[in-house]
Amino acid sequence: MNVTIEEKDDALVAILEGRLDTAAAAEAEKELTPLYNANGKDIVFSCKQLEYISSSGLRIFLSVLKSAQPQGSHVRIADLNDDLKKIFFMTGFNNLFEFV
Repeated sequence: MNVTIEEKDDALVAILEGRLDTAAAAEAEKELTPLYNANGKDIVFSCKQLEYISSSGLRIFLSVLKSAQPQGSHVRIADLNDDLKKIFFMTGFNNLFEFV
């Protein structure tokens, strides 16, 4: 799992590559720490190269969302492949996030 955070157009973009499974979740969460202090900047999870997400990965997305909303930040998810979209729809997460 590889995580890169970039600032782009006044948003924090987290580029996720690989498998966000239980084994990778703890390290990924550490790398995503800057998203918890977005201070009103929007957050985008770029998932173009994300191959898999487990319940541990979904929990990280939800934690970021819960910390971002009180700060006035929007959390968007970009470029989900069809398999990942199915996971978001099966879990109801499609109702929580904005997709671009």
